[in-house]
Amino acid sequence: MDHATLDKHDKKLRGVNLGGWLVLEKWMTPSLFEGLKATDETSYCVELGTQAESRLKQHWQSFITRDDFVWLASIGINAVRIPLGHWIFGANYPYHRVYGESRYPFVEGGIDILDQAFEWAQAVGLSIILDLHAAPGCQNGFDNGGIKDVCDWPTDKSYIEHSLWVLEKLAERYQGQGALHGIEVLNEPRWDIDTHLLKQYTTDGYHRIRKHCAAEDVAVIFCDGFRPYTEYLEFLMPPEFENTVLDIHRYQCFTRQEIDLDIFGHLKQTIVNWKHEAELIGKDMQRGTYVGEWSLGMDLKVVSLWANGPFNHALETMGEFQKNVAYRAYASAQLATFESYLGWFFWSYKTETVPAWCFRDCVKNGWLPDQFGFDGAL
Repeated sequence: MDHATLDKHDKKLRGVNLGGWLVLEKWMTPSLFEGLKATDETSYCVELGTQAESRLKQHWQSFITRDDFVWLASIGINAVRIPLGHWIFGANYPYHRVYGESRYPFVEGGIDILDQAFEWAQAVGLSIILDLHAAPGCQNGFDNGGIKDVCDWPTDKSYIEHSLWVLEKLAERYQGQGALHGIEVLNEPRWDIDTHLLKQYTTDGYHRIRKHCAAEDVAVIFCDGFRPYTEYLEFLMPPEFENTVLDIHRYQCFTRQEIDLDIFGHLKQTIVNWKHEAELIGKDMQRGTYVGEWSLGMDLKVVSLWANGPFNHALETMGEFQKNVAYRAYASAQLATFESYLGWFFWSYKTETVPAWCFRDCVKNGWLPDQFGFDGAL
């Protein structure tokens, strides 16, 4: 392997997710869902029918623009992770019962927006991770998987096959694009999906991507699926498999134990437990690892609009000054810990109403740095 190959494989990514753009999440863009019963992109398109097209195309054109790519590059962010739905290439996906009488409910044209994103990224020097975020039948039962409270992806071979087809089409379309850094085969498959099935799918996805994208050019990324990293120690290893990256997501707002922590508990979890985990992964894993999602969120209510309370959380009794101090401390602790990985991606770049999950707001409020200058250090 030559020096240039090593440089590309080992490039540290400091990035943001462009969530809520090409895959909707109601808590991120509540204005889009105003007056609707819909809870996810599928029910949004089914409920609106022909009206969905104009609304979504307006959203695609305005939610993220070239100016956002320019700004990210100007402050030293060097990568974006772009969540995609399985419908990105148009109306050839398998049917699911929640579509009702709408055989192909999803709005077409997202691929043109993605093409535009590659042009912008290339112009300003950003790397792109393409992330299959919502698979046919939904792989996790979350709104971000396309259909809330449904997890049928592992039950139907046509769903799995279409997912693999999408991965190959992405690889074929964007091969040779300098901005393409990696393709993630599936975001957050649910914890109870058979691990053997996931590993087989990931292996098949690797081969589909490698038909078009060489290992020296494009990483193949796979999510831990809420499993210990130790389950992947011998998985997809050289010499047969090259340039594979494990993706882990780290949040502290989804379990009762985490919600009940005070700010010092959150900091301890980050700089003791997560730092120890990072050291173990660095020692045990013979591959790179990304923290593909993290945030400053400590309150479950804002991201799970349907979750049951109580929602007591670390900052609810604090004044504004104390909140600002707490957010800065939590941000710094996470950055210091996650810098030991090959890369990290804040979730998300932009939200309408939730500052702790909005990268732009976090920088504006002084919780995150206003400069992430890339210095090449690992």
